[in-house]
Amino acid sequence: MQVIQVGIGGMGNTWLQAVRKSDAVEFAGFVEIDADIARRQAQAHGLDASRIFRTLPEALEAVAADAVINVTPPQVHREICETAFAAGLPVLTEKPLAGSLTDARALAAAAAESGLLCSVAQNYRYRPLSQTVKKLLDSGELGAVGAAQVAFYKGPHFGGFREEMAQPLLIDMAIHHFDMLRFFLDSDAASVSAQSWNPPWSWFGGDASAAAQIRFVNGARASYVGSWCSQAFETSWNADWRFDCAHGVMRVKDDRVYVQRLLRAGGERGSANEHEDWREVPLMSMDRAGQDYLLQEFYEAVTRGGSTGTNAQDNLKTMDLVFGAVAACELGKPVSLIPLD
Repeated sequence: MQVIQVGIGGMGNTWLQAVRKSDAVEFAGFVEIDADIARRQAQAHGLDASRIFRTLPEALEAVAADAVINVTPPQVHREICETAFAAGLPVLTEKPLAGSLTDARALAAAAAESGLLCSVAQNYRYRPLSQTVKKLLDSGELGAVGAAQVAFYKGPHFGGFREEMAQPLLIDMAIHHFDMLRFFLDSDAASVSAQSWNPPWSWFGGDASAAAQIRFVNGARASYVGSWCSQAFETSWNADWRFDCAHGVMRVKDDRVYVQRLLRAGGERGSANEHEDWREVPLMSMDRAGQDYLLQEFYEAVTRGGSTGTNAQDNLKTMDLVFGAVAACELGKPVSLIPLD
């Protein structure tokens, strides 16, 4: 499969490497609006400079391709994807699906109308840690999940568009954890309340810290707290998690999974629950993970006429939760979410 990658700087490096490692996907061309980035990346990665174009229409006219990988800032995702659809090409796009909920809905509708796949790179679902957690929850060993707690603390200095966004944490980072919640709980959000703020030491222009309470359609509750301007005691990018379940608890800390099952519930006044000793659960092995998994999944869906687990239509439900949280921050009250079909 021949692809055009739009955006080769920043996060584009990850996709350049993913395609290079693939035995099924090759580059037909590239698009990069910044001439300096194009020149540097051509030298760094040995790219054919004659196949780097300034716009997607120019690339589409010059080279033959089967698909587009969209690694542009969120505010131009819709434009790039719709240009690809008009040319009859499916798209694998970086998250978020778009920079606004309006654009996300329009983009998903355009994909559906065209009959072309638009797959969203929610790569955190496809890591050994996430797959281990999902498998354990789905096994029924711990019973139904009543509540989940998520804690995320990092202090990255990205530069660029992220440090200029109004809600960088919620829209560009918490979207991963919100999507993982949907994945883990196998349910969509029914309502969300949230607050966001920007500590005085923050180097972000918008709110780099947030807290949210989420109610899911299946009755589970989730609490989320996060910061992108933490000064110490950072978590992993996957965050730390706790799942309180009917028959025990699962904890995820520093990318390690721990379980403690309930053996006997205290039935009489003053009697305590009895638990098994906690144990660490080894992480699953994966032949492909993250972007490598997503690229292979996209290739198989395109060539076999199928879809992916994080197509645009499904990802709208994650976008609805993310922008519902943004709205709750702005309104200062809970926001009801209507599940999207």
